Amino acid sequence: MATSTGAASYTNTKSPTIRRILREAAELSSTPSPDYTAEPLESDLFEWHFTLRGPPNSAYSQGVYHGRIILPPAYPLRPPSFRFSTPNGRFEANREICLSISGHHEETWQPAWGIRTALVALRSFMETDVQGQLGGMETTEAVRRRLAQESVSFKCAVCAKSNADIIAECEDRCKETTSLCHEISVPAELNMGWRDELEAAKNDQSSSTHPSESSSEVAQGGELPITEPSEAELAEGFVQTTPNVTDGFSTHPPAPILGIRNRQPPSTARPTGTGAEAVPLWIDRMIVALVILLVAIVLKVLLGV
Repeated sequence: MATSTGAASYTNTKSPTIRRILREAAELSSTPSPDYTAEPLESDLFEWHFTLRGPPNSAYSQGVYHGRIILPPAYPLRPPSFRFSTPNGRFEANREICLSISGHHEETWQPAWGIRTALVALRSFMETDVQGQLGGMETTEAVRRRLAQESVSFKCAVCAKSNADIIAECEDRCKETTSLCHEISVPAELNMGWRDELEAAKNDQSSSTHPSESSSEVAQGGELPITEPSEAELAEGFVQTTPNVTDGFSTHPPAPILGIRNRQPPSTARPTGTGAEAVPLWIDRMIVALVILLVAIVLKVLLGV
């Protein structure tokens, strides 16, 4: 399993989003579940690897499945996406799965759910009816049972461990700790779908409902880069409110600028005032010098005569 030891270097970061991710990683490690486990990569906290057992009393009950979790930059406002690496007969391998409330608008993802809730939901979706489900694979139960038996020996190239070894280590951690994970109920409004199909359906819906409003679509496209940073700020605000910090920095620069501008006029006004007062002094000195010169000339003339 991807280890999270390298994540310790991020503990001093000021990003609330990363602190949220680290807190979830610590929570999953301190309160393990014998049915699933997930850890971030050492090199990238936004990429996790998960391993989970198939749901009981189903064709997947004997299987252990591995996959990847990709966290968006705006997490936890935006939902994580999943990719099964192990063939299972229910979800297509290496195809991105998106979890959301409506199945078409990931913006409605609830930040309080987190990775653990998403894993439990993904595991429960495995035993749902394929018919009518977006992204469902039509395979027989015999094929799914065969894939479940083969999944145990699946080995991830990144984790360098088989699914059987990973889930065995997870069971050992559960035996060593007394704080096991409590049962988590999947929210009824939580759905799933393939990200590429969801985005295509969203584009088709917007074009059909507003066929003549191409300019508004361009405007919306231009607004996306603006709204995403604001959502990222809100995601950071899930742990700590950053607008107060940014406002603090934005108010300080104008202060010295105004101070400098207020100090300059008095400095220029003072020389003019002192200059006006210094003119009589120079005139007096010039007069004194001329008087002395005239006296000297007069004396020379008198002595010469």
